[in-house]
Amino acid sequence: MKYKEWLNEWLDYYVKSTTKERTYNKYRRIVENHITPALGNYEMDELTANVLQRFTVNLTEKGLSANTVNVFLSVIKSSLRRAVLFGITDKEYSSAIVRPKVREKRVECFSKDEQKKIESYISAKDKPKLFGIVLCLYTGLRIGELLALEWSDIDLSKGTISISKTCQDSWINGQYVKAIDTPKTECSQRTIPIPKQLMARIKDQRKLANGSFVISGKSAYGIGVRSYQRTFETLLKNLNIPHKGFHSLRHTFATRALECGMDIKTLSEILGHTNASITLKRYAHSMLEHKTEMMNRVGKFLL
Repeated sequence: MKYKEWLNEWLDYYVKSTTKERTYNKYRRIVENHITPALGNYEMDELTANVLQRFTVNLTEKGLSANTVNVFLSVIKSSLRRAVLFGITDKEYSSAIVRPKVREKRVECFSKDEQKKIESYISAKDKPKLFGIVLCLYTGLRIGELLALEWSDIDLSKGTISISKTCQDSWINGQYVKAIDTPKTECSQRTIPIPKQLMARIKDQRKLANGSFVISGKSAYGIGVRSYQRTFETLLKNLNIPHKGFHSLRHTFATRALECGMDIKTLSEILGHTNASITLKRYAHSMLEHKTEMMNRVGKFLL
């Protein structure tokens, strides 16, 4: 059996029935666009460690990031392990691949002055959809969580936001559509207390709502991820603030929280991380100023 034949069987009979639709669609795109063109015509027993290693090196030489290459390799590994279990091939060599090393991305956040400029700009504009940017700055929501957020998820009496879903732009029938699904992990489903200083603005937004989504723009259906990212990019350009990705709003929230003295465990739960060690590793650099202040306090005891 050729590898491309097994990949189609694996996708349709094993991946599709056991994963979310977005995961299945992602895997199929990877298979059709990258794996099948390079490896599809190999017989199953021809997929040696050397063949797989050459494929890995070629991906890296094309300029693909280590993260992207490792996702492709994980798809190959999963498909080949299933093939061994079902007797399609005797052995698989994915574990022998020397994978590119993933480097932790530097966390980028906005300075306090940049944050003030962003908030002042949004406050002066009569555009309700921009409020989502402020909401992310004070809750740490991911963009998918923000755009999937409905008014029924906000309890104004308790002052809380319940995160139980996310969204992404999915390529379906030749076009991008807004697809809503449950979060990737259980920890991502969480309840976030709303800062009391933000409550009045949220209530004002509720009065202006034209649909069930908190961020809806002109459409009651809501806004797509890429569209909202472009809105954010335009805002930064108008303010002459160096470009940073939308996720930097989440990093900014986490950094400000640490600067205010929030403990790592609480911050981890608000961000929806699997455990506090992830939060600590990602934002350790943000604590340097706080550490310096604490050390200076200790230093006061010196004669």
